[in-house]
Amino acid sequence: MTLRDTTAPDQTHALAFEFDLPHPPEKVWRALTTPELLAEWLLPVIGWDTQPGTAFTFKTQPYPGWDGTVNCRLLDYEPHTRLRYAWTVPMLDTEVSFTLTPTATGTHLLLVQSGFREDQKQNWGGARYGWKMMGGKLVALLDALP
Repeated sequence: MTLRDTTAPDQTHALAFEFDLPHPPEKVWRALTTPELLAEWLLPVIGWDTQPGTAFTFKTQPYPGWDGTVNCRLLDYEPHTRLRYAWTVPMLDTEVSFTLTPTATGTHLLLVQSGFREDQKQNWGGARYGWKMMGGKLVALLDALP
């Protein structure tokens, strides 16, 4: 398995990570869409539903300047292929997408968070750090799942 940060060096509006996973798309999809599994690698989710337009939240402990809530809205849901949702925290309104492509050895996963403004470079850097950390947790979870 490899996790590559493929964000272009001059890019500050979007982040991109690619994973080559030795797992079938169905298993990767399960980790991306099952609340109990999301809590293990991303954040606990409240109100998750697969109907596009559904509002849900990710929740973690509060930090200075943030109550730990990520407000989301499901935008696209194509089983085993594509998942996209709005990702909103105070002063940051972005989108997160996961695109799964079957490969000869498993799944290629593309993770993109887009919509950062020029004045949100600090948020962009924090998100980049966070996705690297959570991406590592996703890989470890997938390796441990039957």
